[in-house]
Formats: sequence, structure tokens, C-alpha cells
Amino acid sequence: MSKYIFILFVIVLVSCKSTSSKIVDGYKYIQKDTVKVKDWKLVWKDDFDAPKIDTTKRTKIPKNNADWGNYMTSDSKCYNISDGKLYLKGIVNPDTVSDSRPYLTGGIYTKGKFAFQYGKIEIRAKLESAQGAWPAIWMLSEENKYGKYPRNGEIDIMEHLNYENQIYQTTHSYYTLELKQSSNPPHSKTSKFDKEAFNTFGLEWFPDKLVFTLNGKETFTYPRITGVDKSQWPYDQPFYLLIDQQLEGSWVGKANPDDLPVQMIIDWVKVYQ
Repeated sequence: MSKYIFILFVIVLVSCKSTSSKIVDGYKYIQKDTVKVKDWKLVWKDDFDAPKIDTTKRTKIPKNNADWGNYMTSDSKCYNISDGKLYLKGIVNPDTVSDSRPYLTGGIYTKGKFAFQYGKIEIRAKLESAQGAWPAIWMLSEENKYGKYPRNGEIDIMEHLNYENQIYQTTHSYYTLELKQSSNPPHSKTSKFDKEAFNTFGLEWFPDKLVFTLNGKETFTYPRITGVDKSQWPYDQPFYLLIDQQLEGSWVGKANPDDLPVQMIIDWVKVYQ
């Protein structure tokens, strides 16, 4: 073996050993559970430069029976891409004859097209306010590892209500919702933000903790703990991303049609591992 070939072989071998993540089924980015450092490398992004919604990356969220999904639609009036930004809108329904719902809302998710396990995600967005507006950036499990919701958990990177000047960052699971363990450890925190500006909402996800961020600064950490029901930590599987401009719900209350339309403007999404 020549000296050159030997050196090349060593470089390839070292590179293979240092690889910290792999792609499963063509779209699930899985990082090793031994990762502990913050030496992030960009693995996936969505910067909304195309004139239309890229259906290889995301899907419009259909109407569903969840509290937040009553008005979800694929109607183009609730979606727009302009100047490298995605606009998701909540509007008064202009045609209640063909669709009796009073409002329509736009949202996208990456279910079946992109999911990841461990890493860092950031979303730069601007939130408009309205009575009954409930914009959210959140994550759900791609697989059904532990059973029906909420056993696989939910990660709310950002939720905003009405005209408030704060955001909510939360985890939900069987442990917090059914076993009512919302303070051991604390599973939610509010943080003040400038609602008139673009902000970067983020999460750093490790095998033993979820670190929520706002504009690059840590807001709070949800740790994996021992000595409690195992449902406390369902966050050991790939999750997909949802971004939606919701209207109404038991938490946010009724919408005021005079405040509409309202929209969430997304500049970009970046995922690192």
C-alpha cells in the first residue's frame, strides 16, 4: 500500500468514526445519543426562496378535530410566499356556503418528509396579534413508539396568545398531562419578547434535556430525571415540525373577526446536528 493510499484510508476511517448522525428512510435525521457538545453543523434548512410551497419538504396541515385544528385549510388564501418569507394567515371565511366554518387558518408540517432526533432547531419569525390568534411552532413524534397521544410527547418551541408580549415554551406528555406532574420538573416557562420584530425561536435537544431558546439565549431547560414514571421522557425518537397560525381554542378563547386577517411570517427554519 502506498503512503498516499494509507493516509487516505486513515482519513476516511476517522471520518466514519466521527460521524454523529445518520439519515434513516431518506428523511429521518438521527443523531447518536452520545452527543454532548454544541458543535452544531447545518443538516436541513427551509428558507422559502421558491415561489410556491415546496411539497418535498412540507405539507399544508388539513382540518382535524384537535382543539387547535378546527379551521386548518389548504385554501391558497391562507398561504403566501413573497421575498423569501412564508406567510401563514388566519382569516374570516369568505365563502361559508361551500365551507360553513367561520374562519380559515394556514399551517404546514414536515410529517413524513423531515424529522430529526436530537440536535438544534431555530425558526426566525414575526407574529402578528389578534383576539383569538394562537400562532405556534411545535413538534410531534414521527413514529408511534409509546402509544397514543400524549404518550409520545409534544414539544412546543413557541406559542403566542392574543396580544400578549410573552411567549410560552412547553413540553407535554403522559407524565405532565395524565399523571399531572407539571412541576417535577417544571415543564413550561413564559418569556417576554418584542412582538413587533422578527425573533428567533429555538430548541437544543439532547438525550438528557431539552433546552429552549429565544434569540439565541436559553430561556429554560426541561431535564430527563430519574426515579419517576418512565413516561416523563418520551423524547428519544424522531419528531417532525409544525408551524401554524391557529385561531380560537379553549386556551386562547374566541376570535374577534374585526381583528382579522392575522398572520405569522416565517423567514427561515434551520436544523443542526
